Amino acid sequence: MGMEKVETRRAPEAIGPYSQAVKAGGFVFVSGQIPLRPDGTLVEGSIEDQARQVLENVKAILEAAGSGLDRVVQVTAYLSDIADFQAFNRVYAEFFKEPYPARAVVGVAALPKGVRVEVATVAMGGA
Repeated sequence: MGMEKVETRRAPEAIGPYSQAVKAGGFVFVSGQIPLRPDGTLVEGSIEDQARQVLENVKAILEAAGSGLDRVVQVTAYLSDIADFQAFNRVYAEFFKEPYPARAVVGVAALPKGVRVEVATVAMGGA
């Protein structure tokens, strides 16, 4: 069983040597998304604004793969300030419903382009 690259113009292009996502073994593995708009411009400002853009990117990539947020089984979120945890949770709850995916939230010293949040996901492939 091989890997299949997933690409969409509804999310920003990869900014390095990686794919937006890959499909393999019945799952979709979405690379870490930062708050870039599909045109590549950075969303600056609040953690809420940045988290919303990140999760919109994840949603667009999953849909391009034939999956969706309701099929996400695992989320890893990186916050450059763990004090943003509650604000991130409020936005997260706008995108994910019960049963919630398994999740880890990690406080980190820095993220690419100085952003406040990055999110990577694993989802079941399309039905």
